[in-house]
Amino acid sequence: MPRRLLDQLDELKTRFGSRGKGLQTILERLHRQNFTDAEELIHYHELLLFLRAYPHNATVLHLVERELQTFAKRVVALREADADLSPLDSPEVSGIAGAPVTDTFSYYIVRWLVKLQPRRLSLDWDYFDNEYRLAATWPRFMSLLEEDAFVEANVPYDAWLSAATATVEQRSRGPRAGKDVSWLIERFESLAKSDAEKAELYDSLKLFVRWSPSYRFTRTGMRAQSRARRTFFHRGPLIQRRDVSLRRELEAPPPRLTKLSAKQGAAILDLTRAASTDRYRELYGFTHGDTARVFKVDLGRGVEVFVVGVPPSLRLPLRAYHAAMIFKNGVAVGYFEGISLFERMESGFNLYYTFRDGETAWLYARILSIFHQLLGVTVFSIDPYQIGYENAEGIESGAFWFYRKLGFRPTKPEIMKLVLREEQKLATRRGYRTSAATLRKLAEGPMIFELAETQSGDWDRFQVRNIGLAAARRTAAKYRGNVERFRAYATKRLSRVSGVHTNDWRPAEREAFSNFAMTLSLVDDLDDWTRTEKQALLKIIRAKAGADEGKYLQQMQHHSRLRAAIIKLGS
Repeated sequence: MPRRLLDQLDELKTRFGSRGKGLQTILERLHRQNFTDAEELIHYHELLLFLRAYPHNATVLHLVERELQTFAKRVVALREADADLSPLDSPEVSGIAGAPVTDTFSYYIVRWLVKLQPRRLSLDWDYFDNEYRLAATWPRFMSLLEEDAFVEANVPYDAWLSAATATVEQRSRGPRAGKDVSWLIERFESLAKSDAEKAELYDSLKLFVRWSPSYRFTRTGMRAQSRARRTFFHRGPLIQRRDVSLRRELEAPPPRLTKLSAKQGAAILDLTRAASTDRYRELYGFTHGDTARVFKVDLGRGVEVFVVGVPPSLRLPLRAYHAAMIFKNGVAVGYFEGISLFERMESGFNLYYTFRDGETAWLYARILSIFHQLLGVTVFSIDPYQIGYENAEGIESGAFWFYRKLGFRPTKPEIMKLVLREEQKLATRRGYRTSAATLRKLAEGPMIFELAETQSGDWDRFQVRNIGLAAARRTAAKYRGNVERFRAYATKRLSRVSGVHTNDWRPAEREAFSNFAMTLSLVDDLDDWTRTEKQALLKIIRAKAGADEGKYLQQMQHHSRLRAAIIKLGS
């Protein structure tokens, strides 16, 4: 019975209009169903989440919310019935209410979880497989542990940890949930080391942490709260890819960006981190997001996008980094990652699979328009992985054609020739489909979209990795692999060429200066740059460490000589 009802629900979920009553009837019947199979329960959950993001009317919305609130009990019922719950651990569906997530989360994420929900954390010893890593680290936290760990086999580290946290139990008048994880993070925090060193040390232990999130931080119950947002009910058809023009969206009046307060930014970052952690993912911009640089954009149709930057101390050496989380009627439906240099942005777009029957193309086009406005970027590049290179899901979904029909083109001439042949077949052969083998060939190179025709081809062969590899070869050849010697030489050279001393610069500015110095040490004609070009370069470097990386990019976009040098190095 559940399977037949679920199939009917799946069929009706995007049929908007008068079919709302049919949905209501099915939801009422499913409410009375006892699920005995985890796969069927997952299917129901994902259909409900889709309907929560794309509701037909207020009645359907109410029924969906009611059903979602039953899931913790439904999962418990499956567990008590000794059903196979392993499907709940899949990254595509993990984070359902009532089902914990367990992984070797990074130090930064575990530290954040300890602040967010310490009582819902525990170490999972069943997964742990290498106690020798603990022998190298834990003695600094536990008295005389060396006597046991250095020479004995089968050291009971859980017993040692229990003894070390005994005072925690006493202070709380009994066992305290989450005490082990909280105590460990407190110990790492007390080390006289930088955050990066603490993270490196903690991550080397590969400790499995189990998080049992409260309802509001599960995929089931997570909602972005907004007083201004009204639920958008779908009365008519969804916007299809054929109805979307990327160029038209980029040239349209820009959406309005609202800068959030630090408190509001912190609340959004909590949601973005939880949405990722629920799915066993970690995005650099969410983990290290700057609470002072969070923007909200209302795109209409119930969609809110939150754009996040990173603080100066955690920025990339050359490229500007931004991330965005996408909410539809309050439900997290996907994320975006943009890494930019001059006018070029490497764009990574991931709409969670639950919502891929929705308005994917429209969402993607609107998000690119946000970054076009915010950063001035006009060239968008897609990594081969996004379109299926070593990515079976990308091949199955036909990701290449999704981007191609939006106006992207392959940067490799041999792939472009194959595309033109395939497009001819698609136009002349009824029912023709591009084979998986051909899609894999099409995914062997990046794709690019250029808003301005004058930029066509400039970035086709560029990879920022090429600059790093050239610097690594220079370090090996001239400095015997000593990175600090190379950095010192390059910094001294740039200081001489630019005629500036950075002693009175802020630490983040000096870091940006030395990073640029290593790159520019590869530019042979730097001494020949004009005084105006060198002064503009210094402004760009200082902007890299400023409050807003958007200004850094916009200044870059006006330095044609620097642009030409960087493109040459990276190509």
